[in-house]
Amino acid sequence: MARSQGARSVERSAIWAFVPVVAMAPFSLLALSLLWWPVNMVFGAPFRWTVVVFAATGLLLFVRPFQTAVLTPILGARPAQPEEAALIAPVWAEIAQANNLPPNRYVLRVLPSDELNAFACGGHLVVVTSFAAQELTPAQLRGVLAHELSHHLGLHTVAITIAHWLSGPVVFLARIGFFFENVSQAAAQSFGRRSPVINVAGQFAATFFKAVSWVFTAALRAGDALGNFVGRRAEFEADKRAVAMGFGPELASALRQVLANGTGGRPIGWRARLAASHPAARTRVARIEALQRHPAR
Repeated sequence: MARSQGARSVERSAIWAFVPVVAMAPFSLLALSLLWWPVNMVFGAPFRWTVVVFAATGLLLFVRPFQTAVLTPILGARPAQPEEAALIAPVWAEIAQANNLPPNRYVLRVLPSDELNAFACGGHLVVVTSFAAQELTPAQLRGVLAHELSHHLGLHTVAITIAHWLSGPVVFLARIGFFFENVSQAAAQSFGRRSPVINVAGQFAATFFKAVSWVFTAALRAGDALGNFVGRRAEFEADKRAVAMGFGPELASALRQVLANGTGGRPIGWRARLAASHPAARTRVARIEALQRHPAR
């Protein structure tokens, strides 16, 4: 019975994780159709092939060699230095053994940063900041890495990666819209004085591109809001799984260290969009302690 309930919990978690993907998909297709239109005018390429190429390229994000060679540098991460590997490798081996996983199934990388943080990405990457590797005790590091592995096991990272890939064309068109809006306004101001027609045309173009940008920007904001809601659930689910693994005290201790450092688990760089998806560290500690006192059956 416990196994059945656990399986249902994992299934619900995975379903919730993919809700932002479903919500972003129509806007991604709309953006792709607008980008495809000029390509079709020149090359006559069918829209379905545009979608196929876009989807196939996105699948590369889940290929381990691609993640290691391409995605890792994009994130600004690097392989662990010898002194860091001496701390991280034994801890990770314990976590992998506790979950009956080979230690090399996932790729561990270090992000040079003075932030106390870690994150899971794609299908194989687990990244910890250099500051966390230096400041956390081996026990605390076990808790943090168990939490990040839980994101992989719960398919949270797969859903987040797909959602971000789908949002790429939406972000691109929103930025193009803002660019052409500014160009149209500048043209209307510069040349509109000489010709009322140019002024009206420029203002009309600026309004049109502003509307286009607003549509895609609104989609991004709605997607972020939904993603943040689902992300908070994912954080709690990952904490719950880490407790079930037996690393609850270590994770709670690491979160207390976050509180002591005053970082509150702030996002790093491009992950600012995910800031609101992380519940307060104090709340997470309280929930972890409650789960340890009253384990879910």
